[in-house]
Amino acid sequence: MKTDKSDILTLLRNSADYVSGQQLCDQFGVSRTAVWKVINQLKEEGYQIESVSRKGYRLLESPADILSQSEIASRLQTKWAGKKLYYVDSTGSTNTDAKRFAEEGDPHGTTVVADMQTAGKGRRGRKWQSPSGINTYFTILLKPDFAPDKASMLTLVMALSVVEAIEEVTELKAEIKWPNDIVVNKKKVVGMLTEMSTTPEMDEIQYVVVGVGVNVNIGSIEEFPDEIRETATSLRIESGKQINRAVLVEHILERFEQNYEKFEQTLDLSGLLDAYQSHLVNVDAQVRVLDPAGEYTGISHGINTTGELIVEKEDGSIVNVYAGEVSVRGLYGYV
Repeated sequence: MKTDKSDILTLLRNSADYVSGQQLCDQFGVSRTAVWKVINQLKEEGYQIESVSRKGYRLLESPADILSQSEIASRLQTKWAGKKLYYVDSTGSTNTDAKRFAEEGDPHGTTVVADMQTAGKGRRGRKWQSPSGINTYFTILLKPDFAPDKASMLTLVMALSVVEAIEEVTELKAEIKWPNDIVVNKKKVVGMLTEMSTTPEMDEIQYVVVGVGVNVNIGSIEEFPDEIRETATSLRIESGKQINRAVLVEHILERFEQNYEKFEQTLDLSGLLDAYQSHLVNVDAQVRVLDPAGEYTGISHGINTTGELIVEKEDGSIVNVYAGEVSVRGLYGYV
């Protein structure tokens, strides 16, 4: 039997006292040599593990920032979000991977995490900058039992989950630029892309994948490409601290599981509306709606229970703006 590093790390992390080598052997059905090898691997990865004769092993400290299968899995306390977990150092796109796993029959909640993407995707076919060692890219696979016309709201469910997790982990004030960009100090730190596959008749969802890219530990504005330097930032730049990416993924998945289950109860955003509105940066503010049918300006009054942005136009008429191909900007800038 192959020793699961994630399981051993989980046991060490959740134990207040020493864990004996015999206990590890018995619990996982492996030899003392196999346990010793895993402990040494963890030490090489930067975990400080104390070994005391006749007492066993105790985890003293984890690396400040390590993104790995075992680190993420050992932290998760979810029921289904991320319970099946794939971690890769590099991939083309976590959304593409998650769609492949969906086709291969992987379950609801399967999550793909990457340290680097070589073909990251944003809305409308834009490329998403995806360097290694500093950011977080992940996609969660969902197999919901509701109609396809409800799926667009899942993007807003994830946006709320991400903003809540960022605030928990960093203590920064994070806000949502409708529908799903996350901003800190009016600069973007998170992008998302939701994709859906339906039956040929388009009456049932086969799967939905929600991809999230977070600018976590980029150290300076100069590291961003010229074209996004004025509108982008990172959690590290804004907080002045290095952020543990595995902890951030843990918190996002935990918040998403909770918020998704609230959404499932009503199949609209009524149970999440107040929380979402409280984080919405462009509420009761002048906005410019970039609609392919024609741009217009108005006052944003937040969202309705189906996730549309309620905009009062200059002539007093009310428009419910569906995300789709529409973008909303502040009157004098990105927010």
